[in-house]
Amino acid sequence: MKTAAALCGLILLMAACTNERAPGVPASDSLVQRDTAPLPKSVFANRLSPVDLSPMDVSYYPIDHPQVRASGQAPDVPLARVLYSRPHKGGRALFGALLRYNEPWRLGANEATELELFSPATIQGVRVPAGRYVLYCIPTPTEWTIVFNKGLYAWGLKFDPAKDVHRFPIPVQKAPEPFEFFTMVFEPVNDGAELVMAWDDVLTRLPFKF
Repeated sequence: MKTAAALCGLILLMAACTNERAPGVPASDSLVQRDTAPLPKSVFANRLSPVDLSPMDVSYYPIDHPQVRASGQAPDVPLARVLYSRPHKGGRALFGALLRYNEPWRLGANEATELELFSPATIQGVRVPAGRYVLYCIPTPTEWTIVFNKGLYAWGLKFDPAKDVHRFPIPVQKAPEPFEFFTMVFEPVNDGAELVMAWDDVLTRLPFKF
């Protein structure tokens, strides 16, 4: 009996450690919000570094480039990636309230959101050189203006407007379902990709051609 119990325990442990995704969890970045288990209060009392309620995340184009590259099926360098922190709604009124219309918003939380282009891209007919850019947003009820800024290593909205280099207005769409967590992902389209940005019931798309 002991041997059988030990064998069952080993099988369960191996199943828990498998790399296969659970049903319903997407294999790549998409508009589906990844599930996250709630953290116990003890986790936030980390002596080395407090756990942030707005975790940092990264989205690549091509999608999941590091994983695909590890399998030998992608070039060494991606075309683009965006690094950002992901605030959550938490029952708050967002656009037009916490995020005031016609005022700058950091497009995330904590450190400034950063886009890295590994090759030049064309956005709304404008040729944008390869390089790193801080992104922020000026929202209105019908349109977001996405601002590219060269003031790297910034926190929050500590931007120097003199370092703005591009501004791109994009229309606001109604999200198919509410997003609890702010989400930025690349989605492939003809000749490039769209950077999809969604939070609450708002969704926007910034097109890139490579």
